[in-house]
Amino acid sequence: MAHMQQTGPQGATPYCIVLTTTADLAQAETLARQIVEARLGACVQLQPIESFYVWKDELCRSPEYRLSIKTRQDRFEALAQFIRTHHAYETPEIVQVPISAGSADYLQWVDACTQD
Repeated sequence: MAHMQQTGPQGATPYCIVLTTTADLAQAETLARQIVEARLGACVQLQPIESFYVWKDELCRSPEYRLSIKTRQDRFEALAQFIRTHHAYETPEIVQVPISAGSADYLQWVDACTQD
């Protein structure tokens, strides 16, 4: 069995996944590349999704791309600001999901890739 990263007092590691969405693949690829190049995320995965939501009192349905960004919790504020600055949406989704446990080798790699 692979070694697992121990959790902290709140049941989480110092790592997280940050979620955001874009309107199309080109925007998703550009934002993903910029995030990794800026060392704000070690890895960004892209998935096509279908979103239903209310915007300005209208029910909307839109194809989107979800970006799942693997990073450290101490990089969240800088990443959130980066997304707000570079995102095409007026109000982009920026959600942090704590990683409660994970492969120690993988999390060490995330750590190495998100150092200044």
